[in-house]
Amino acid sequence: MRDLPVNQLNPKIKRVWRINDAIWLTLLFLVCFVPFAIATAVEPAGWLFATLAIIVGLYALCLIVWLVVLPPIRFARWRYELSDDYLDIARGIVWRKRFIIPFIRVQNTDTRQGPILRAFGLSSVTVATAAGEHEIPGLDVQTAEQLRDKAAELARLAQEDV
Repeated sequence: MRDLPVNQLNPKIKRVWRINDAIWLTLLFLVCFVPFAIATAVEPAGWLFATLAIIVGLYALCLIVWLVVLPPIRFARWRYELSDDYLDIARGIVWRKRFIIPFIRVQNTDTRQGPILRAFGLSSVTVATAAGEHEIPGLDVQTAEQLRDKAAELARLAQEDV
């Protein structure tokens, strides 16, 4: 079996993942909690209070798992490597995925930067093939631009060789 790729993401990506996950978990919590809170305010019932307590408990448990436990593991499992012939991406905690993307198949390379990534000075590189897109998140802006440009150049050279 092939060794894991050598390059890791920028460690700041763990904070970005925590912020993204906290936002989504809080929105999900509010969608679940507010209707039961309104129902409890209108007509108090024991089962409604119990349901609210269960929702709050699940929210707290999810916050611990997604904000404390998963980011370091996710960070350790995310790796990438750019060679002259292909881009190698390995990721996943439970379901581990390994992508070997030959540059002959690459159609487009992009960098993306949302507001949270921008706040941390990070960017993502996306490599598109006919089969779909593959993203490498959480690279500092300069590294992302260099990776994007090198991947685009290697894809161009691979197309010329055909």
